[in-house]
Amino acid sequence: MSIPLTGAGREDAAAVACAHCGQPVIGRGTADAAGKRYCCTGCAAAADLVRELGLDGLYARRTLDPTARPPRPDEELPELASHVRTDDRGRNTIDLMVDGLQCAACVQLIERAIAADDRVADARMNMTTRRLRVAWQGAPELADRLVNPAVRLGYRLLPYDAERMAAADDAQGRELIRAMAVAGFAAGNVMLLSIGIWAAGDAGMGEATRSLLHWASALIALPAIAYAGRPFFKSAWSALSRGRTNMDVPISIGVILTAAASLAHTWRGELHAYFDSATMLLFFLLIGRVLDARARGQARRTVAELIALARQPVSILDEATGALRRLAASDVRPGMIARVAAGERIGVDGVVLRGQGEIDQSLVTGESLPRMVVPGDRVTGGAVVLGAPLDIRVDAAGEDGQLAEMARLIEAAEQRRAGRVAFADRVSRAYAPTVHLAALLTFFGWWALVGIDWYDALSHAVAVLIITCPCALALAVPATQVAAASALARRGVLLQSPLALERLGRVDHVVLDKTGTLTLGRPRPVGLEALLGDADARARLGRAAALAAMSRHPLSQALAQAVPADLLPVAPAGEGGETAVEQAGHGMALGAVRLGKAVFCGLSDETAAAIRAATPLAGDDIPGPELWYVEPGAAPLLIRFADPLRPAAAETVAALKARGMGVELVSGDRPEAVAAIARAVGIDGWTAEALPADKARRIRDLTGEGRRVLMVGDGLNDAPALAEAAASIAPAGGADLAQGAADAVFRGERLDAVITTLAMARAAERTARQNVAAAIVYNMIAVPAAVAGFVTPLIAALAMSGSSLIVILNAVRLGRGVRS
Repeated sequence: MSIPLTGAGREDAAAVACAHCGQPVIGRGTADAAGKRYCCTGCAAAADLVRELGLDGLYARRTLDPTARPPRPDEELPELASHVRTDDRGRNTIDLMVDGLQCAACVQLIERAIAADDRVADARMNMTTRRLRVAWQGAPELADRLVNPAVRLGYRLLPYDAERMAAADDAQGRELIRAMAVAGFAAGNVMLLSIGIWAAGDAGMGEATRSLLHWASALIALPAIAYAGRPFFKSAWSALSRGRTNMDVPISIGVILTAAASLAHTWRGELHAYFDSATMLLFFLLIGRVLDARARGQARRTVAELIALARQPVSILDEATGALRRLAASDVRPGMIARVAAGERIGVDGVVLRGQGEIDQSLVTGESLPRMVVPGDRVTGGAVVLGAPLDIRVDAAGEDGQLAEMARLIEAAEQRRAGRVAFADRVSRAYAPTVHLAALLTFFGWWALVGIDWYDALSHAVAVLIITCPCALALAVPATQVAAASALARRGVLLQSPLALERLGRVDHVVLDKTGTLTLGRPRPVGLEALLGDADARARLGRAAALAAMSRHPLSQALAQAVPADLLPVAPAGEGGETAVEQAGHGMALGAVRLGKAVFCGLSDETAAAIRAATPLAGDDIPGPELWYVEPGAAPLLIRFADPLRPAAAETVAALKARGMGVELVSGDRPEAVAAIARAVGIDGWTAEALPADKARRIRDLTGEGRRVLMVGDGLNDAPALAEAAASIAPAGGADLAQGAADAVFRGERLDAVITTLAMARAAERTARQNVAAAIVYNMIAVPAAVAGFVTPLIAALAMSGSSLIVILNAVRLGRGVRS
């Protein structure tokens, strides 16, 4: 129960942060029986609800984000019933955006508060995308009532809107970039002024000139620190107001004290000021923050693009009238008939009812070759119809389809990743309270025990804080990340996340996709040399290529591009006046001339087998698809295709094994094709015909066995597995969504970029740990000297700068021993 405060109690409350939302208690406040203060009755009621749920311990674990909306229950819940989706079993689902989400403790609080209602079947909150999904049985109108506990706790709920989320992320990213730009501008200019002072020495510059340069530095640095330091100052204040600490606390104290001491020295006309140290530290740290914000935004964009694909309108056929109508994906129900025209992307999961032809499933399965479908075959959303229109009986659409399921898999994987704590954060948990305690004990020791003047005691304490200012520790990881990212960029590898190096450096098992990853993903003709060496076969090959140029089929296009242009006749072979016709899924016909499958070209199985036996593959070629060309009066021409391995694919697998890593192949392709590739590159364990969920499940199984898995894949079907893995790499030629879910992207065709990336990551991890160790050893030596009073603030600042320089120089060494 909460009691309104009056009189003196109200004045005391003005200096207190609200126990629920963290905002200042100003004016009339309330208090509960335990004496905790609240800024309003809404926050007090929210705290009562938390206690009723038995979750009051979450307050101690929660960290309030000063950049996020405070969880104050002052918002009205919008009408939600119209945004509810109901399936054929009567199960209702709604997706909501959550504003005011602070940390992982908020996720548990929201889920538990909503799930406390027995009617709720599921409540899932994703911190990365800030998306809340609630499912229940009953009337859709119950939505407002079921999610109301989250509103009572102070969170603002709105129907999920990916564009609105992206706009908010972009605004936050722009703010960080502006802060980084201001800090970089100030650091560069102040450093130029400082170099002039250092070069002149103690006696080489007049006092008036030196004072002018110091004041000029202050004029640049102080406004820049006030602006660029806001992300750290807000976070530090939020943590301190909750009785907690984080890495931003010592950073903020160090920057503010360094700036204040520099201003005092400038005012008193002393020799040195240290504005350059403060601005340079902020600049380096903001680089890391910008990279982190970019990585989080990329994860949200990946999910948003998948959701956009799943929500494309669908053409529904009314079988009674034959009329077509366009429906939103959310309005499509199982049992409806969807018609997909040639060139359109299938927006539903279902079974082909009428029509036959080829579909391009590269977006879903990663396989570049089209698949022939006939009535009775199952198809999934995301595939493109290449031939005749298809009528599909709908099994699932919209949020119930496979594309939406892939989005949920990526969301769940990113949520698990978000729970991993970075190495620097783990170190900071012990570092920050130790530093503050040492400075406090130094002040009271000199003032209370030794009995010196409070100003001199404060100078000793300031020396401790400056000498332990976490410049070296705070720069240890960001400097390493920047140096390693630059070295990798020169080798054609782009890092997507600031934590990518830490994750990549710890992997011990590698899962590889096949098409587009181990192979180039572009089938090409093989054995053309033998055909080009025979005059008759050479002429027929030219006519086959001319006919192939009229087709949109990937194999036909590959043939047309592979044959020299001087071999192509002006017109394909055929009788006068005839027109080439493409029969989807079979081949091209020009009168009696045909290019396509063996059956389409009139060849029996026995004839085709005999010709194959007479034209064996080269030793390095792996059996793949084929085209046949027949024309009157000539022998059939067999043109084989293979999806070539990436350069250095086998060498990469061998190098991974030599490093003691497990290697396996997981693909959505046919077993015989997967087995052939596995043999060619030396992989013993392989899985074929794996769906996106199967790949993600395999990653989870390996993780459950204690493995730290690296996933390398290129297709949209690999995106859930890429997000699920401890670390992930994608080729630059892969699907955009796969690149968005990966930690790193490599350019070029060579697969040994994976080895280069892993070697650099391990070198970066060693360097980061060396830097942290050097910072700790430095503090172990310097702090006792500062506590004993042997270190002046000037010497402390020089030592701090020296330790930071050592860390940066050690990071710059990265890449020299890593071969490209």
